[in-house]
Amino acid sequence: MTGFTFSTTPKLIYAAGAAAEFASHTDLLGDRILIVTDPGIVKLGLHEAALNSLKKAGKDISVFDAVEADPSEAIVERATSQAIAHKATGVVGFGGGSSMDVAKLVALLALGEEKLSDIYGIEMIKGKRLPLVQVPTTAGTGSEVTPISIITVGAETKKGVVSSKLLPDLTILDADLTLGLPPAVTAATGVDAMVHAIEAYTSRGANNNPMSATLAKEALRLLGSNIRTAVSDGSNREARAEMLLGACLAGQAFANSPVAAVHALAYPIGGIFHVPHGLSNALVLPEVMKFNSVACAKEYAELAPIVFPEMDCSGGAQEIAALFTENLAQLNKDLGLETTLREVGVTADDLDRLADAAMEQTRLLVNNPREVTREDAYNIYKATL
Repeated sequence: MTGFTFSTTPKLIYAAGAAAEFASHTDLLGDRILIVTDPGIVKLGLHEAALNSLKKAGKDISVFDAVEADPSEAIVERATSQAIAHKATGVVGFGGGSSMDVAKLVALLALGEEKLSDIYGIEMIKGKRLPLVQVPTTAGTGSEVTPISIITVGAETKKGVVSSKLLPDLTILDADLTLGLPPAVTAATGVDAMVHAIEAYTSRGANNNPMSATLAKEALRLLGSNIRTAVSDGSNREARAEMLLGACLAGQAFANSPVAAVHALAYPIGGIFHVPHGLSNALVLPEVMKFNSVACAKEYAELAPIVFPEMDCSGGAQEIAALFTENLAQLNKDLGLETTLREVGVTADDLDRLADAAMEQTRLLVNNPREVTREDAYNIYKATL
């Protein structure tokens, strides 16, 4: 067996209602804590149980609640400034992937040992960070167990900071925090997590490994068997809990066996047209899978019955892979997601711009089962239009 490394968040708590006991789990944060979240979380009051727990424990709390989708460098800088002004001893990321990604960088930058402009890329971080706890409120990004933070640079370019130092110290998975998630968000983030697992399983990255493969398969079992229920009945606590765990396992898988062309082609859609990341992934997934099937039909055929147990898997690998792709495309429709680029504002005139931007995602494209040229990227976008 080829050697590999596997890293993940060192401690994880999986329990409905865990946020209400937040202080008892988070002594590592010290007494002056910055919570990084977004206006929607604050409006819904999802953070209040954790906040009240910390206040009862005598902690001095500051809340930065201005995180936006596709967070910019300016948002990171504002949150960092607030952490410094508060003299934060620990940071909590509370929300979706954007809040957790910002929290990772704030925990690092608040110590003043690094500049954001110097750490884009892989393992560019030199200094230490503050203690960090992540609390996801969506079942999708897996950011609570990944060493990655994605930031929008300039008007539309997404860049990643990738470092083992960004792995949080603790993740709290509380399904109760996801009960109010709207159907459209549930669907998009759920498919996002499925993409993480599929791409981790088929990654040609040097660190593709059996632990990631095992996690990816279990993630797809949990996600595939619960996503329809979670979308149609958002109050179903069991479905919500299994979606949350599935997304976490998928995050652990792709954190160690990196994602590829689906994400590379999705990022420009999000960056240029401000389409949510999960939906961007869902839009290009079927056509990327059709393109990749030449190289990884066997792997797709292995995953197909896990996601769709009722599917006819009696044919050869290519046939099963094609059916798997068709079923995933139909799932997107059944969940009410947009399925064409035109539906999110993309026109034929935009395809060259998208293809050029996708080819800049070399960090991701190198992991794809099949080499992607600019012409390939253009044709995939065109087929999705």
